[in-house]
Amino acid sequence: MSTIIVDYNSGNLRSAEKSFQRMSDELGLGQVIVSSDPNIVRKADHLILPGVGAFADCRRELGAIDGLFGAIEEHVKSGKPFMGICVGMQMMATRGLEHGDHDGFDWIKGDVKLISPNNKKLKIPHMGWNNLNLTTEHPVFNGIKENDHAYFVHSYQLKTANKADLLATVDYGGIITAAVARENIIGTQFHPEKSQSTGLRLISNFLSWKP
Repeated sequence: MSTIIVDYNSGNLRSAEKSFQRMSDELGLGQVIVSSDPNIVRKADHLILPGVGAFADCRRELGAIDGLFGAIEEHVKSGKPFMGICVGMQMMATRGLEHGDHDGFDWIKGDVKLISPNNKKLKIPHMGWNNLNLTTEHPVFNGIKENDHAYFVHSYQLKTANKADLLATVDYGGIITAAVARENIIGTQFHPEKSQSTGLRLISNFLSWKP
């Protein structure tokens, strides 16, 4: 099986590569490859799009690599599993409103907006561990329970237009999107590679997932 993590200058991918490779080894699924080559991305069985920083910067870097945006779209349209992580998840939305108005993939209808906690003592970015509230059952969340912990670092969140696309939330002075899913795509605002047992379970489930 071919598992590809997309490299588009979005930050250090070492921890993600290490975690996905660890679970792939346990499942006997072969090597996890980090690549920015559109031809390699097109051949992926499972595709992961990470993202660190601002939506605008990630979107610009992704578009700067000739053919990469289109190769990712081809993968998703083919029905093969796709996971977006952090800003990688945010780019699944219709648009991002961080530092302007920027188009996303438009797979999950909604906008990426600044978090505005109703408790003004809560700091932005939302950083650290938080309890997951599960709103919809999904194979990639098998074995993950209500109130299991996940690790977050973000100032913006994807506000879904359709409730059916919302998979999990957290409470941070209000409801914050933690995960979304539709058909063969799933996204987590939290970092599974930094979320210890919860994250490793999710990664294992994703690598085994056949939508």
